[in-house]
Amino acid sequence: MMRRRDFITLLGGAAAAAWPLAARAQQAMPMIGFLSPQGAGTRGPFLDSFRRGLAETGYVEGQSVAIEYRMAGGQLDRLPALAADLVRRQVTVIVATGGSAPALAAKAASSTIPIVFTGEDPVKAGLVVSLNQPGGNATGVSTLATAIGSKRLGLLSELVLNAKTIAVLNNPNSLDVERHLQDVQSAARSLGQQIRVLNVTDEGEIDAVFGSLARERPDALLVNPDPFMNSRREQIVALANHYKLPAFYQWREYAEAGGLVSYGPSHTEPYRLVGIYTGRILNGARPADLPVIQSTKFELVINLRTAKRIGLEIPPTLLARADEVIE
Repeated sequence: MMRRRDFITLLGGAAAAAWPLAARAQQAMPMIGFLSPQGAGTRGPFLDSFRRGLAETGYVEGQSVAIEYRMAGGQLDRLPALAADLVRRQVTVIVATGGSAPALAAKAASSTIPIVFTGEDPVKAGLVVSLNQPGGNATGVSTLATAIGSKRLGLLSELVLNAKTIAVLNNPNSLDVERHLQDVQSAARSLGQQIRVLNVTDEGEIDAVFGSLARERPDALLVNPDPFMNSRREQIVALANHYKLPAFYQWREYAEAGGLVSYGPSHTEPYRLVGIYTGRILNGARPADLPVIQSTKFELVINLRTAKRIGLEIPPTLLARADEVIE
């Protein structure tokens, strides 16, 4: 018969043996470093899509994978330090979303940790050698929208008949600014429209620019996509609506925040695809062997409440083509 003291000793030994096993299991959980130029409050729908993609490959945050979030709050100059911090944490993979800047910061911080990105033109940005054969330690989803400038201006011309003067709100510090401007200016020339570029780099400049727009009254406003602009979208939307300027945006978050119209690549679908690629890398795939996915899903969202508020009638033909109408 086993004595009580022997039983306690045996039980204690078993528990002691279990602790290292538990610790090893915890240490074995892979860690994702999530790097974004946005603020923590702007990522909800995208993070949900990213987690859905992860779940499709068998990974659930807090159960089979840990995620360290690093958000720059619209300040791109913070990205290199945030990326370096993730490298020090020895994350298994870095997810760099929201344009080329976070992915470039991650690549500068590590040439060995796998990186999964969302970006508009990863080849031009130098993130990958080619879309089919990325090479190196990075791959992801390209949201490059060819000729989107002509499409947006074409839709804007349907929205505001005989629009001739278009103001473009632009962040000159954006990595993709040159391509966006060239695209819009080329489309404007073909449509006989005049473009006036208005540069802003902080919220004070946004207020000042809208003051000038209120005096000059262009026919419409186009807001170029950019992490800084997106971080200030509520301010931009409120000012455009206050001055009753027909404004056209690229991301649907603007329309959801009260913006008049948005047209551009779906943002949630690329995040789901990034989640899937992240899970595949956690399962052993190499970024160099995963071709960059080109996102092809576009969305036209019209906020009918805002149209009524600013006194603009939306053509029925445009409403019929909308993927979503906010009433």
